[in-house]
Amino acid sequence: MFRFITLNRTLRHQYNHRKTLIPAVQLKPTPTRTFCTSPPTATDSEVRKYLGYTALFIFCGAATYYSFPFSENAKHKKAQIFRYAPLPEDLHTVSNWSGTHEVQTRNFHQPETINELEELVKVSNEKKERIRPVGSGLSPNGIGLSRLGMVNLALVDKVLEVDKEKKRVRVQAGIRVQELVDGIKEHGLTLQNFASIREQQIGGIVQVGAHGTGARLPPIDEQVISMKLVTPAKGTIEISKDKDPELFYLARCGLGGLGVVAEVTLQCVERQQLVEHTYISNMKDIRKNHKKLLSDNKHVKYLYIPYTDAVVVVTCNPVSKWRGVPKFTPKYTEDEALQHVRDLYQEPLNKYRGGEITSKSSEDDSPDINELSFTELRDKLLALDPLNKDHVIKVNQAEAEFWRKSEGYRVGWSDEILGFDCGGQQWVSETCFPAGTLANPSMQDLDYIEDLKQLIEKEDIPAPAPIEQRWTARSQSSMSVASSSKEDDIFSWVGIIMYLPTMDARQRKEITEEFFHYRHLTQAELWDKYSAYEHWAKIEVPKDKEELEALLERLKKRFPVDAYNKARKELDPNKILSNNKLEKLFPSLDAI
Repeated sequence: MFRFITLNRTLRHQYNHRKTLIPAVQLKPTPTRTFCTSPPTATDSEVRKYLGYTALFIFCGAATYYSFPFSENAKHKKAQIFRYAPLPEDLHTVSNWSGTHEVQTRNFHQPETINELEELVKVSNEKKERIRPVGSGLSPNGIGLSRLGMVNLALVDKVLEVDKEKKRVRVQAGIRVQELVDGIKEHGLTLQNFASIREQQIGGIVQVGAHGTGARLPPIDEQVISMKLVTPAKGTIEISKDKDPELFYLARCGLGGLGVVAEVTLQCVERQQLVEHTYISNMKDIRKNHKKLLSDNKHVKYLYIPYTDAVVVVTCNPVSKWRGVPKFTPKYTEDEALQHVRDLYQEPLNKYRGGEITSKSSEDDSPDINELSFTELRDKLLALDPLNKDHVIKVNQAEAEFWRKSEGYRVGWSDEILGFDCGGQQWVSETCFPAGTLANPSMQDLDYIEDLKQLIEKEDIPAPAPIEQRWTARSQSSMSVASSSKEDDIFSWVGIIMYLPTMDARQRKEITEEFFHYRHLTQAELWDKYSAYEHWAKIEVPKDKEELEALLERLKKRFPVDAYNKARKELDPNKILSNNKLEKLFPSLDAI
């Protein structure tokens, strides 16, 4: 059968993530009309006349269909028929969660044990067959995808050992973050920090240098105490800061290119409840209180809303043993907070359905808006006219109003609180850059945002909310974008976004082009100025040769590219763990 595998953030094991069969499109014959068996008589000239009219009608209809401008939708539907034609039974189409990157492959491996993984790597290396490690497919840039072959460890997902005294846990790399925290909470332990979502495999979240937020907390790779790598050339090796420290610090954020991460030992912390405080601020007050916000809160992030002065501040701290949970009575219910957004969606609906904007939903397939979450409503709103700046501004203003009416507190365990509903499918670019130290923040993190917002307004970019800003301490992993030799350095992470709220291929293409224009302007104006580098899970390889060469020069200035390539050549000389993205970012492997 033809398998379509979407590595979804909400589904689990063995790529049961939305496996669907796409049948061949069958064209049904037109039903035959039954006429009277005794028609009235007609002369030959009359018959010829009516036959001529019929032929003329068919000819005109065909000409209109194939030449008239408004027949584009029909042509698009015909193209889809060929797109979804039957494919070979053993062909897998593997897509990342946002559907922005996908590949087709006949070689998709899922070993069930470490021994099976070791045998797979050995045989693949002998045959020089590619098996790129792919995790849950959450990376926006599809860094784990390869049409020549992939290996996934979804079935190698056990908690192997828990050391309550040292607060350490040893796990197989295919375990998901949520499964891990669920598995160790009975021991009173949890992870030190979390990214926005919980569906990543541990091997993947470590290898791309993912992060949470908190200026005293490092990226997640820094929680790794030791690793077991299955390498093509040297077999299975165990590395730590005591055992081959140089390779250990290189491989902790190794982008899947130095070996298949099979086991990881993580430093954990005691499980604790947090109080989350969400409120609206503005840039003036943020500048006044920024140093205090970074130093006084265990976790803090800012959500900026383009074309407004609103800044959503979210802080998270352990529940005080003395003061307990803050007493707070919200001014608005959840329904009241959402009502303004619902109203905005309802008002223009008839206008858009009336034909002024194309590719919109009909009355029959509209959901009950009272059942939609805020992010679902935002997707629906943006889908009405995603590249109309004035429309996007209205949606952003509605989002600011939603957050104003959602101010307040909530209490929960850290693995429940330290998440963020990122919304639907999307393009994302996230950069990381130095922001001074906790004792002496440079304030360049806020300067970056001011410049970014001015750029958006100057260039009339239809930029939706939020622009998310987080902070971490440094990482000692040499390939981390937050790497530093100075222990007290802090880094800021800023993400820009454009949603893909529709499955219409042409509209998604237009949004994609606008997003890359947005990203290119940001790169040209801000990256060099602030020494900003893109997150490895979000970096996109330029198609333009000159742009690619410029990117490679930037990477050489920031990362130990030669050391990384040398390690790749020693551990994976046949490049079976590589893919096109890695080859373009690190092209000098054969030259060493």
